[in-house]
Amino acid sequence: MIPYGRQDITEVDIQAVVNVLQSDFLTQGPAVPAFERRVASKVGALHALALNSATSALHVACLALDLGPGDFLWTTPVTFVASANCALYCGAHVDFVDIDPRTYNLCPNALAEKLEHVKQIGKLPKVLVVVHLCGQPCDMKAIHVLAQQYGFKVIEDASHAIGGRYSDDYIGSGRYSDITVFSFHPVKIITTAEGGMVLTNDKALHDKMALLRSHGITRDPALMTHEPDGPWYYQQVDLGFNYRMTELQAALGLSQMDRLDDYVARRHQLAHRYNEALQKLPVIIPWQDPLGYSGLHLYVIRLKLGEIRSSHREVFESLREQGIGVNLHYIPVHLQPYYRGLGFHEGDFPQAEQYYREAISLPMFQTMTDKQQDEVVLALGRALQ
Repeated sequence: MIPYGRQDITEVDIQAVVNVLQSDFLTQGPAVPAFERRVASKVGALHALALNSATSALHVACLALDLGPGDFLWTTPVTFVASANCALYCGAHVDFVDIDPRTYNLCPNALAEKLEHVKQIGKLPKVLVVVHLCGQPCDMKAIHVLAQQYGFKVIEDASHAIGGRYSDDYIGSGRYSDITVFSFHPVKIITTAEGGMVLTNDKALHDKMALLRSHGITRDPALMTHEPDGPWYYQQVDLGFNYRMTELQAALGLSQMDRLDDYVARRHQLAHRYNEALQKLPVIIPWQDPLGYSGLHLYVIRLKLGEIRSSHREVFESLREQGIGVNLHYIPVHLQPYYRGLGFHEGDFPQAEQYYREAISLPMFQTMTDKQQDEVVLALGRALQ
């Protein structure tokens, strides 16, 4: 089976983790802050915090922006459920904005229309979570203009996008948003086994998220309600969580960062080969915005179902039977049973639903060989006959 994604772990990575195992610190040592500094420096952000998952990162980001009961968070329906669930963790409401049929990202035009409509009824979002699907950046300039006009905060869910760029900036620089979130799950561009990171240029947001990451506990006398009893003293000043990243994970991430640019460059080589090889097949290949440089976490095709005899499911199953580990990113969140229970229905976001009926994620990972990719293309051709 050729998987849709796979981590690349080298002997250097393994030794980095072994070095931590042989050190004095397995948690809360020097590796985590070193990893944070490395990522922040790479993308041009002032502050970074490593956490145990991108889901945790989204949660503390929402809390730091004071999202709570009675508030609304909007996001795209074509994403992993965590991009919406983070609002529910805070007691807030969730709504969605349909996608751009060309980029598959949240559509700025649909966003503008929806904002103008809900302004009349007083249900504007407090937070917008934009998702750089497959690694391709959203139209952040247009979204930033709307954020300034309507007064909402912006979180970039860049779980697919580390190493990518928007205009002249690395994704994560925070030029057009308040907080950016990265994921380091094993199938992502770099991995810490599990893990995530928040980045921001706002020190107050950083400090709030740092507090929430570790139980709401501080040893800083300046944050305490009264003088410490002694050098051992700490105070819980907020209701936080155990969302810390371990030293082992951070050491792996630091090692992987040395290869980030090479990983993304190889993904672009593979995408170019796919683009060339699939030209004559009845599929839509991914369009790339010239303003962006995608991290290319995923390579998603859409089937031209009117030009083939097989159904979406039949093509998918044929590829799996041929040993090609295709996947589908994603089932629109509003169609999940839990969200249907919140009042969403089929037909609410037609572009997202049409995408779902046609999309297939082909294998894309940095150690994929040209031979493996050729096998994928041949198998797809057979599946489409």
